[in-house]
Amino acid sequence: MGWGYRKSIKIGPFRLNLSRGGVGHSWGNRAFRVTRTADGRRTLSVNLPGGFHWRKTLGGSARR
Repeated sequence: MGWGYRKSIKIGPFRLNLSRGGVGHSWGNRAFRVTRTADGRRTLSVNLPGGFHWRKTLGGSARR
């Protein structure tokens, strides 16, 4: 198992995600969030009270 790095910088509803794989960003709040990962994937997340959540990959490059 190798070492990794991940850091998140939050500025209001916008979040900048730094990792070993690159830079990603997301926008939204705790209940609704749209994310663009470092490898180009786009994800829509909806989180409901009680631990229920729904996540869908909208497009972008496939995971390698």
